[in-house]
Amino acid sequence: MTTIVIDGSALRIDDVILVARKAAQVELAQTVKNKIMKCRRFVDQIVEEQKPVYGITTGLGDLVNVRLTPDEAAQLSRNVVMSHACGVGEPLETDQVRAIMFAAIINFAQGYSGIRLETVETLVKMLNEGVTPFVPSQGSVGYLTHMAHIALVLIGLGEANYRGNLLSGSEAMRAAGVPTVTLKEKEGLNLVNGTVCMIGISALAIYDSIQLSKWADIAGAMSFEALQGTYYAFDERIQQVRPFRGQRQVADNLRRLIAGSEISEGSKDLRIQDALSIRSMPQVHGACRDKISHALETVEIELNSATDNPLIFDDGGVGRPISACNAHGEPLALTMDMLTMAVTELANISERRIDRLVNPHVSGLPAFLVKNSGLNSGFMIVQYVAASLVAENKVLSHPISVDSIPTSAFQEDHVSMGTPAAIKAVKAVGNAAQVIAIELLSAAQGLDFHKPKQFGAGTAIAHHMIRSHVPEWTEDRVFYPDLKRMVAFVAHDEAMERIESTIGTL
Repeated sequence: MTTIVIDGSALRIDDVILVARKAAQVELAQTVKNKIMKCRRFVDQIVEEQKPVYGITTGLGDLVNVRLTPDEAAQLSRNVVMSHACGVGEPLETDQVRAIMFAAIINFAQGYSGIRLETVETLVKMLNEGVTPFVPSQGSVGYLTHMAHIALVLIGLGEANYRGNLLSGSEAMRAAGVPTVTLKEKEGLNLVNGTVCMIGISALAIYDSIQLSKWADIAGAMSFEALQGTYYAFDERIQQVRPFRGQRQVADNLRRLIAGSEISEGSKDLRIQDALSIRSMPQVHGACRDKISHALETVEIELNSATDNPLIFDDGGVGRPISACNAHGEPLALTMDMLTMAVTELANISERRIDRLVNPHVSGLPAFLVKNSGLNSGFMIVQYVAASLVAENKVLSHPISVDSIPTSAFQEDHVSMGTPAAIKAVKAVGNAAQVIAIELLSAAQGLDFHKPKQFGAGTAIAHHMIRSHVPEWTEDRVFYPDLKRMVAFVAHDEAMERIESTIGTL
């Protein structure tokens, strides 16, 4: 089994995927443990000397001016977790909760939080033993509620899934053999603070967007062939005089995907230029890729950052707490809104290609991609489905990061809405994946009408793989099982790995 060792070196989005979706084990290096323990000693010193420090010897939010005794400071930690665990709505998915927990551990491993090593190691054990807290998805303006529900289980409250059963927090921890924790000073604030919720959810959405951008190129290349496009628009010289990285990458991908295609070679001079949904793929897909790349860069910086408040620094052997706001999620909030727009555009242009495939007035193919149309409706209605999903994504593309609502009696008078932005992006990515799956299925059907001509080097592999899951349509049949198989096909990394092993990384 894979083990991710947190040792102070930069962690990547692939590490999040391994932990969140593939049950990789997590381990803290001794150097990291030493950093955590050193910072905790500074907190103990602050408590002993009764220095006024936010969240350690004072209340939270607007209650910052309320001073607490040592006993009250420890009780505050438990109270914070209980009172902040007030989320509503459907629960987060298992991989999302695991990603958040992993992000929290990495945050604490920076060594500036002041949390106890025992508490961090309990989170590690929960991940490794498969204890997944029940976390309602709604109710966060950036942080607080999601981690509070996770922290409930840490102290033996709340609910958690363990081996397929939803149990009380204490039962789940007992069954997994993980002792619960009695929180000390600052730890409640540690556990609900920071940007770890939006980091975890965003990381998954960004990873899926990267994979989706590759499938969009494959689907676009297959549609290009099926519609007998002219490949001059993908000429490298065009991309060199407008050298955006994404545009150049997509054009290169398309050239490799259709290389050796008898269809494309025969149609290169069929028309002067293609419709924009065909010839602008390098420009549109490329721009989307550039935004996804920016999102990746942003989330990996955030993943390896300390986002607590206050943070505690070593000032010549004395702990120096500094209240600031690395917990503000603006970098990810803006980024995830942009990511939603990017995947919406991938779906938007994909739907336009689907429409061209099914439309006999422009496709040069049988009406709605089926023989004996009229008796058979073929792919007529799946274009409606794509249109519906694209319309929903356009609504989701309204930015939530620009809508700050003051909280905590104006003490927190500007909030990021970063976690809702991440959750919104997850929904948009899911919708876009279904649109791309519809295009893949439609394009494969379109290519069937060009047999026995040779397909491109990459499109031939994709077509073969699709046909191994979904047979060619010769007459109407129940459609939704085919769509389910295609959506599952797009979701599995193995299919993409097989294509890339032949034509190179997309």
